Amino acid sequence: MMVTHSVAEIEKQTWQWLNRVVIGLNLCPFSAKPTRENRVRLRVCEATAEEDILVALEEEMHYLDEHPAQHVETTLLVLSQGLSDFYDYNAFLGWAEQLIKRNGWRGVYQVASFHPDYCFSGADADDVENLTNRSPWPILHLIREASLEKAVAFFEKVDEVPEVNRKTVGDLSVEQKQNLFPWLFNKP
Repeated sequence: MMVTHSVAEIEKQTWQWLNRVVIGLNLCPFSAKPTRENRVRLRVCEATAEEDILVALEEEMHYLDEHPAQHVETTLLVLSQGLSDFYDYNAFLGWAEQLIKRNGWRGVYQVASFHPDYCFSGADADDVENLTNRSPWPILHLIREASLEKAVAFFEKVDEVPEVNRKTVGDLSVEQKQNLFPWLFNKP
């Protein structure tokens, strides 16, 4: 039996993940300020076909083109129906890069990837480091490169973030993991 979720439930779960995991564990030192200032756009995409997801992704990049960073810093495009298989999702990222290139957005936007089954290249599926990119839903995070460059310029130890994040999630107790990542532990 397939469990369906409303858009409101998906939005709530995504905001909780952003606030409790990404910001709460400080996995991304640049995310708290735009979130606090309501400059993070969250859009739920119910498309299942890759072509339709690409259309939604392109629409969000046009949206960012039309809304300056002081109003909308970034977009989380949450995929409620499509690309639930991580390998399909990972392959789709190549199409997303082609979209960026084709539309002249290289150097303007980049896509960060989050997925419930995220697995870094060379890692085992159950390696704790994968938790840094595990989200309740497949997410395509659109980042403005100019904003990222500004943020990185003020953050002295940016190269240490991945290792600090691995240690942070590695130090979590089982109970903390269950609280922060309930979708990983409460699967039907």
